[in-house]
Amino acid sequence: MYKIGFNTLVWSAVVSDEQFPIIDRLKEIGYDGVECFIGAPDEKAYKRFGEHAQNIGLETTSVFVVGAEHNPVDASNAVRKKALDRIKWGIDRAHDMHSTILCGPFHSAHGHFTKKPPQDEEYNHCAEVMHQAGEYAAQAGITLALEALNRFECYLCNTMEQLNKLVSKANHPHVKAMYDTHHANIEEKKAKDALHQIGPLLAHVHISENDRGTPGDGHVLWDETFQTLADIKYNGWLTIEAFSRNDPDFANAINVWREYSAPWDMAKKGLAFIQEQCKKHNL
Repeated sequence: MYKIGFNTLVWSAVVSDEQFPIIDRLKEIGYDGVECFIGAPDEKAYKRFGEHAQNIGLETTSVFVVGAEHNPVDASNAVRKKALDRIKWGIDRAHDMHSTILCGPFHSAHGHFTKKPPQDEEYNHCAEVMHQAGEYAAQAGITLALEALNRFECYLCNTMEQLNKLVSKANHPHVKAMYDTHHANIEEKKAKDALHQIGPLLAHVHISENDRGTPGDGHVLWDETFQTLADIKYNGWLTIEAFSRNDPDFANAINVWREYSAPWDMAKKGLAFIQEQCKKHNL
């Protein structure tokens, strides 16, 4: 049975007690879970957040990225060691939050480019790091769900074909794939084909409109997407990831320069939209 989540990045990239009223309201609206960005250094805040979410009956998932200094595809063994250590730190924080999913594009440094297409050696380096990270994640009962991003944010994995290649090379039961409808809308030829290809490895889905506003308000091919999710018998999280300029540092880092929809409109209308689509396509 699918579960519906909402990513708190629309309000802040920092996990803190200030988010408690937000997730309380998300619970009241009808969400099954919340997703938070792992990056802020206050380790105790993740534990407090996880305990609060658990106490009000919300599950949690987590999203994570790495920078150039922790790049799993770097030619330097020292940098790749730092990458593994950083990913382990992210896994620890996800565990603190009681998350069973740590998703995101941490297969490579976000926004870092080499002016070359991805190289086989980079996939091999990354697969080795991800396998080791999978070993660590397994001890915490966490699945790593790697994400393909659009060409403007990443070069290693833009498509499900590339992501399938990487996850298969990593060859670990706790290293899986995720699908984000925003990125797929840019990079994939057909959502149906992409989802069928990644289906056996699919552990997480982000429901994101083409403009990062309210799901259902844009031009993502939602009927095709939800019908294919039903066809491949996907039964994991359907988590809305929408953005705003509420956290200027985060917004600037991902080139969000305007408001798309009011956050609570995204939450309320997005939930209703997903429920409607799931019912329509028997998901």
